[in-house]
Amino acid sequence: MKVFLIGMMGSGKSFWKQRLSAKLKTGGYDLDNIIENVEEKTVAELFEEEGEISFRKIEAKLLRWFEEKKSFVLATGGGTPCFHQNMEWMNQQGITIWLDEPVEVLVERLLPEMAQRPLLKNLSALELEAFIQNKLTERRPFYSQAKNRLSGPEINLKNLIANIQ
Repeated sequence: MKVFLIGMMGSGKSFWKQRLSAKLKTGGYDLDNIIENVEEKTVAELFEEEGEISFRKIEAKLLRWFEEKKSFVLATGGGTPCFHQNMEWMNQQGITIWLDEPVEVLVERLLPEMAQRPLLKNLSALELEAFIQNKLTERRPFYSQAKNRLSGPEINLKNLIANIQ
């Protein structure tokens, strides 16, 4: 079973990837970590040194490595579904689940991590909420193509498992 977790940064994709892959007794992967290992640079360094366009090409290429795998849970980057027909590809390959947390929750989770997030590092705390809202509006057409969607309190292990059976 191939499971792709999508959603905004701070939505809990990496957190739920760990729990879901353990429960399913299958591999759990984080696309950003794979990119960092292969490229030997952090996502932030790739954005800064090579730009977003180059990063998104690398991301799409490494995402497609998962075509050969039979079973896994993959936490994608927040922007992954929005480029290079990635959302369409993930839907063809397996089960996509949009973790749709409210903007207030995302802001609360992201405030302490702003310096480590390439898209957030130049924002003030006051600008964060508007940025997240705008980014969500921009990405919603892609996220809404997911086969499954869990929102707010619905996001739990029981519901994740129910969405893949």
